[in-house]
Amino acid sequence: MQFRPILTSIALAAGLGLLAGAPTHAQAAPTVKTQQDELIQEMSQAFKKGNNRRLTALLPQVQGHVLEPWAAYWELRARLETAAPQEVQQFFTQFAGTYQEDRLRNDWLLLLGQRHYWSDFSAVLPLLRMNDDREVRCYSLALEPLRDGDGLASDFKRQWYGQKDGDDGCAYAAAHLYAAKRLTDIDIWRKARLAMEANRPKVARAAAAIISAAAAAPIDEISKQPARFLSKRAVAVRAAAREAVLLALIRLAASEPDRAASVLENHWSVHLNPEQRSWAWGVIGKQAAQRLSGEAVDYFAKARDSDLDDDHLGWKVRAALRQGRWKLVLDSIQAMSQEARQDATWVYWQARALRQVGKTEADRAAAITLLQGIASVRGFYEQLALEEIGQRISAPARPAPLTAQELEGASQNPGLKRGLYAIQIGLRSEGVREWNYHTNLHKRGGLDERELLAAADLACQREVWDRCINSSERTRSSIDFEQRFPMPHRDAVLQRAAQTGIDPAFVYGLIRQESRFVMDAQSGVGAAGLMQVMPATARWTARKIGLSGFRPQQINDLDTNIAIGTAYLKLVLDNFDGSMPLAAAAYNAGPGRSRSWRGHSGGTPMEAAIWAENIPFAETRDYVKKVLANTTSYAALISGQAQSLKQRLGQVGPRDASAPEPDRDLP
Repeated sequence: MQFRPILTSIALAAGLGLLAGAPTHAQAAPTVKTQQDELIQEMSQAFKKGNNRRLTALLPQVQGHVLEPWAAYWELRARLETAAPQEVQQFFTQFAGTYQEDRLRNDWLLLLGQRHYWSDFSAVLPLLRMNDDREVRCYSLALEPLRDGDGLASDFKRQWYGQKDGDDGCAYAAAHLYAAKRLTDIDIWRKARLAMEANRPKVARAAAAIISAAAAAPIDEISKQPARFLSKRAVAVRAAAREAVLLALIRLAASEPDRAASVLENHWSVHLNPEQRSWAWGVIGKQAAQRLSGEAVDYFAKARDSDLDDDHLGWKVRAALRQGRWKLVLDSIQAMSQEARQDATWVYWQARALRQVGKTEADRAAAITLLQGIASVRGFYEQLALEEIGQRISAPARPAPLTAQELEGASQNPGLKRGLYAIQIGLRSEGVREWNYHTNLHKRGGLDERELLAAADLACQREVWDRCINSSERTRSSIDFEQRFPMPHRDAVLQRAAQTGIDPAFVYGLIRQESRFVMDAQSGVGAAGLMQVMPATARWTARKIGLSGFRPQQINDLDTNIAIGTAYLKLVLDNFDGSMPLAAAAYNAGPGRSRSWRGHSGGTPMEAAIWAENIPFAETRDYVKKVLANTTSYAALISGQAQSLKQRLGQVGPRDASAPEPDRDLP
């Protein structure tokens, strides 16, 4: 079977009916790409290449097109630095209420901020709807009258510390607040520490420069040769010098945590103040924990929890879980910020720890209350919490059917229509951004859960599965499992799964996480198609299963992708003794890494949930948890029976020495 287009020509012509009553002229979707469609695509490429003249020349030719707001945005955005304010205001008026209007307003605010046109900035800011740009938020905080108390500084630090890379807005606000004595030296140094830990030495240097040029001076050397810097043995008596030592320890720990621990213990510990020592040990403990080292807990023990941030404490919890140190798990979670403790991950493990070490009925009741607070079918820890309180995972009752009026509301939503149209003609990035903007309106009271379900239904009907899932996942109380866990290509997937001898729920759970059923999905590293198969892996698997005549361009063919993907997944699963968590980790990060992480599980098996939570790579850790939760949900749908995530997880331990040697050629 050849891959069929997401929408047939009939659906394109009759099903979308795009932009009736919208700010731009109505235009039905074409059965084939029109000349204007091709011009819109050309403008998209011209924008990416910075070809301003071509954009200006083409804009009049797409007037009235359903995606005219995009074309006008690209043309004006490309020359925004030289545009007159009247042109910008005219755009806001012409395309009022669109994503493009709000996107350009955000861009305009950034430009006004960079130029320090604060009167204009203050006039435009209240009209911004998206309000999700940290740099704009930093500029706005710098303009606020200095509030009493610490509210302003706390708001700013949340924005600044949350950024990995630097920008003008937050740098300006930091300098402004520091000059006003609303930020302290330790606040500035904390940003430098976080930046160095995130391997952003330029950001660390920029932060230190707010204090003084002298404070920033050694950071280049620290970044390039931390061990050499630490070997100078000069006594750090000034605050800036001690912070430079701490930055060097952070940098060294990233590659050699044990060496950093030795240097800190044997020389620099006495020169740092207690808070600095704690931070250093927290970083060293985190780096050791990410290497699954048994030393991690001992390193963390040298730090005061009150001096660590939530990320360090999270890794302390993970290291303690690996060693079965439940009291340490509990204490470390309770030392986290209130915001962090509300994350389902730490709610679940806090409840488990209370059950392990609690000695009173009040402790046990508190554990149940915590579990009940997150228990649902919505995600990994939510499902585990359900099982902890004695329930299994079943498909919830479907919400009441959507009414004709609700369906019509979604089908006539101009922003949703534009998003679908853009996706249909190949502008997926633009279409996704537009769709997400309009479905995100529920966060600002713009869409209720029924409207989100209707939007998801619209995307499902058009077989734009990623937007269907994305929108359906936003609901909390009205959960439509069949919409949230669709099963496109059902016959092909079930047939291949049966032929391969693999659980179809596992295949669907993996595809949902890999590609969201976008058949032509392409990752940054070259993985392609429904099951995101790498070219080299596809060639190896094709030879392994005797698929003759395979060519790399066939990866995006539906049947070929499913055949190769399911075959490879089965080979990986067999390679890891049928363990779904190990196989999922191997599929994402490679079998070699999964074997290495398995080998660090110690002499006895551990809960796979603990093993998964300790995966060093955040992407793979999240991936494994989501694939297993997806699999459990799909199994409930396919079988109609209640399911157990815990049973699918099982335990992870060293490979049985008597078992056959795994296939080391497995890519």
